[in-house]
Amino acid sequence: MLEQSSLFLRFNIENMKQLPVLFLLAGSAILLNACIQSNGNPVTTTDGDQLPPVETRKANADYKPAFTGQTRISGAKTTTAYKVDKIGDKLGQPWAVVPLPDGQLLLTFKKGYMQIHTTDGALVKKITGFPQVDDKGQGGMLDVTPDPAYSTNKTIYWSYSETSGNGNLMAVAKGQLNEKNGTVDNPVVIFRATPALKSVLHFGSRLLFDKSGYLFVSTGERSISEGRAQAQLLSSGLGKIFRITKDGKPAPGNPFAKQAGAIPEIYAYGIRNCQSLDIHPVTGDLWEAEFGPRGGDELNIIKAGKNYGWPVITYGIEYSGQQVGEALQQKAGMEQPVYYWDPTLSPSGMTFYKSKDIPEWENNLFIGGLSGQHIARLIIKNNKITGEERLLVDKNERFRDVAFYKGMLFAVTDGGSLYRVSKK
Repeated sequence: MLEQSSLFLRFNIENMKQLPVLFLLAGSAILLNACIQSNGNPVTTTDGDQLPPVETRKANADYKPAFTGQTRISGAKTTTAYKVDKIGDKLGQPWAVVPLPDGQLLLTFKKGYMQIHTTDGALVKKITGFPQVDDKGQGGMLDVTPDPAYSTNKTIYWSYSETSGNGNLMAVAKGQLNEKNGTVDNPVVIFRATPALKSVLHFGSRLLFDKSGYLFVSTGERSISEGRAQAQLLSSGLGKIFRITKDGKPAPGNPFAKQAGAIPEIYAYGIRNCQSLDIHPVTGDLWEAEFGPRGGDELNIIKAGKNYGWPVITYGIEYSGQQVGEALQQKAGMEQPVYYWDPTLSPSGMTFYKSKDIPEWENNLFIGGLSGQHIARLIIKNNKITGEERLLVDKNERFRDVAFYKGMLFAVTDGGSLYRVSKK
């Protein structure tokens, strides 16, 4: 969905009844509060009714979901006591927060540098020496992830927008983090999502290692019509999920490696603009969230070789209010999202909660919402969403990234805040 509020015009589409109805509603609220469960499932009343969906606004499009529960699932409420600490303020423009194996947090910043912080928020070191970023619009330094062998090789991988000819593109580089000197040593670009285009939008991207030590990389389709169409082309690196080696080569077993004309690094395609990736801690599935246009933000399970439909199918509409293409939501050979939002969440970074510290959160998915201005908690059962809760709504912040570390959630916002969420 709309990723920077300064770049697009927002479209937000939003009586008192008779007194007996008010009494009835009040009584229902008391009943709901009295019947909250603590098992992480959608909250139910004694007569079996569930909490209403958290989204109450009118949808942008009058489209029907492909299956029950694909959107506006029942609401949920956390019953375990937890606390929210603001441990960083006015930090600049952070884009990612990533725990390092040594117990510190590594933050990337749009302007082209990183910072190491403690889990209490204290600044340890500013890191510079990175290749020049093109930080116009949605560009700049983007995601970062440590090498699986970081403890011994100190190698990190990061994505950023890079000037190329008369345009720009999303690039991935690697180097060694030198905390003592506050630099990255031996930086080298290992991958570029070509072609370069003249656009300041939809760079993606998230980085994530799989259990085999190969790197997933997501990229956007750059928003403009020239790039949008290329999300469906296997000869283009726009609007894709890639799977590469640590040197930027195609990972073994990639689905299009032997297909003539296809970029062999491609793992999946038909992506609009993905800033959310994580692997389910139990099933091992790769989950992804991406911005839709006006509505139609998606949550997907990414499978090798699959086509996720953009821009042919979507549950959103154009920012102008017009339909996208032929206004299709389903088409043979194209995957349906597990879940979608209309109006927007604007999903950015996300993480699974991999702990029993807050028991009802175990294996739940947490997604940072930008224009949604909250963290979405999603309860998953058999690869379906069974409950949704909105957290940190009172902060009125655009949540850019969410990370998990030892029973805690860490989140950064476009306003420069760093939050820690933990059990009381």
